Amino acid sequence: MSEYLRPTQFEEALRLLARGPYAILAGGTDHYASRVGKPLTEPILDVTAIRGLREIAERADHWRIGAAATWTDLLEASLPPQFDGLRLAAREIGGVQIQNSGTLAGNICNASPAADGVPALLALDAGVELSRTGHVRVVPLAQFILGPRKTQRCSDELVSAILVPKSEFEARSHFVKLGARKYLVISIAMASAVIEHSAGVVFKARVAVGACSPVAVRLAALEDALRGRPMNARLPELVHAEHLAPLLPIDDVRASAGYRTGAALTLVKRAIAGACA
Repeated sequence: MSEYLRPTQFEEALRLLARGPYAILAGGTDHYASRVGKPLTEPILDVTAIRGLREIAERADHWRIGAAATWTDLLEASLPPQFDGLRLAAREIGGVQIQNSGTLAGNICNASPAADGVPALLALDAGVELSRTGHVRVVPLAQFILGPRKTQRCSDELVSAILVPKSEFEARSHFVKLGARKYLVISIAMASAVIEHSAGVVFKARVAVGACSPVAVRLAALEDALRGRPMNARLPELVHAEHLAPLLPIDDVRASAGYRTGAALTLVKRAIAGACA
């Protein structure tokens, strides 16, 4: 059996990472599932016992979601409406057992193109806090995930938290997902929208689409088109096919590229409508 370490102190975990590469475990719902029938040979560093790493806390200008916080922790936390889209994503990640064990940080570090949490976190303009002994850096989530199963995390770094900036104005959000069934399914396409508004006018919009590119992406042209518009039921009518130009959908066993593109257009409209409701 591979080496298995479960530190209880954060600095202890960083010291262990500095000694050599470990597979970091924070729930293991992706790690073990991808190795069914294979021997576990890589050394494992389980961070779930580190004190304070599951905390979800409000700071002066942002919210901090600890790296070991589970999807259930998120659902049970007292958070403002700007997190409603992320909550909707949390409810569709596996079943309750997966939500009780799986973590938000694990979801982004696994870097699957169909990771349900990534579009909602992108729409929240989240940053990723990376820690090593004596140094901490924060990388925008949009830059952290480099491609399928690839991230910016170095072997001696630990994702210590996900940071979500507070909105300048009132913000609402929504998330929608398309799959072959409602639960326990890999996404065909998904979309999330966060809309900040003041006096009934869109101040800022962030819209992200997942499972339609190697990495989930923001739709910058659409975000620009929504800014300054009245926040009402007609807002989704501003969405056009050309706004989806950044997407690079593929044909696979779940759907064709053409179907994904059409589905993404509909899902984006529904995500915006949900954020306006």
